[in-house]
Amino acid sequence: MRDLRVSYGEFAALQGVSLDVESGEIVAIVGANGAGKSTLLKAIAGLVPARAGTIAFDGRRCDGCSPRTLVERGIAMTLEGRQLFPEMTIEDNLLAGAEIRRGRGRAKANLAAIYDRLSVLRERRHQLAGTLSGGEQQMVAIGRSLMSEPALLLLDEPSLGLAPRIVGRIFEWVRDINRAGTTVVIVEQNIAASLALASRAYVLAEGRVVMAGIAADIARDEGVRVAYLGGAAP
Repeated sequence: MRDLRVSYGEFAALQGVSLDVESGEIVAIVGANGAGKSTLLKAIAGLVPARAGTIAFDGRRCDGCSPRTLVERGIAMTLEGRQLFPEMTIEDNLLAGAEIRRGRGRAKANLAAIYDRLSVLRERRHQLAGTLSGGEQQMVAIGRSLMSEPALLLLDEPSLGLAPRIVGRIFEWVRDINRAGTTVVIVEQNIAASLALASRAYVLAEGRVVMAGIAADIARDEGVRVAYLGGAAP
């Protein structure tokens, strides 16, 4: 991403953001509410248009592409709030993620892999998604993204509204997804947890990158700890 600018009417949500994500990384995007974090992910996924700047994925320009084209090219996003089809079953929600050429041929194998990891979903696969708990819905939402076999997975607030025990399971799964070869960019309200998960991080403030580097170093930065982590570094 180079000098990306995104506006909502007169409001400038991103003001010249540049960043890099290497294959195989987990990169955290952190910052206060309204900093532009979710807008950044949506711009990568083609859900909001860029006013200026460029985005490239795997060596090819992708700003201006439709969301469907980007999914076909290997980018999937799990939206904040899950955004499931509540009147469809768990299984039908998962299979919806394979309704593109990229994931269609291995839909059965990918579905089986998700069920092997999350046996509770296999047991309840015919249950309507709208009747699930928040944690179960989040698992379905991430699973639906994985059904397209993404090379890059964008996660927007995966722990929002979830109990700590469930958050731990979600983050463990994200780590395993990454170890299996999927690059991850995560926006997460639990900043300490996202910095512990990530290899590198970018800090946004008012639509600009104000810090970037090794996630562990950013977690130890006194300014970051005071602003986002509830205390100064020891």
